Amino acid sequence: MSGIMTRVLVVEDETAIQELLTVTLATAGFEVEVAGSAEEALQSINKELPELILIDWMLPGMSGLQLAQQLRSHPRTSELPLIMLTARGNEGDRVAGLDTGADDYITKPFSPRELVARVRAVLRRRMPQHAGDIVVVSGVRLDPTTLSVTIDGNECAINPTEFKLLRLLLSQPGRVFNRNQLLDLVWGDHRYVEERTVDVSIRRLRVAMGPRGDDLIETVRGVGYRFVRKDG
Repeated sequence: MSGIMTRVLVVEDETAIQELLTVTLATAGFEVEVAGSAEEALQSINKELPELILIDWMLPGMSGLQLAQQLRSHPRTSELPLIMLTARGNEGDRVAGLDTGADDYITKPFSPRELVARVRAVLRRRMPQHAGDIVVVSGVRLDPTTLSVTIDGNECAINPTEFKLLRLLLSQPGRVFNRNQLLDLVWGDHRYVEERTVDVSIRRLRVAMGPRGDDLIETVRGVGYRFVRKDG
């Protein structure tokens, strides 16, 4: 499968730090894109939303702080997970960074292992379907690392879109996702896809899941779909 990795946008102008972040995050299984300025980052975000943004405070032109404030002020990007990355480590700077709406604040120099752990922690809190954790619910086991799904111990062959759809539904059992939410979170808001595509993919996913598909993925009439927890 391809195109399933969690995408992180790194906004950093120092080449050495860019390379360190790219290697660290790629090794941890993330897809990494690098922007050398806030303006370059905005161009990338306008084309396609990442799942998380790491922003250096000190950037040429628009600062990282200003970029974070701008992203938080627009509906399309207001919920994007943001982590500020900077050498400015005093309390006032940390407070200023968090006051922009940043989800975390990491000071340089940083431990690569700690960086990955904190990226995963923010994703787990804000976008659990992208945290990279193995998820087990009602006999369904989804492993984002190996891109594998088993149901009651039996392998389930699904395509990349169905994998992302199941990963999202499993991340919040019981939550009803409407079709527009599923389109944005699975296909991406940068693509035009008709709502009926969601219904087709749900139907294929249920078939791939075998006898338990219809039981676990419930249609909420007039709204959308949810994964029904059947544990115990």
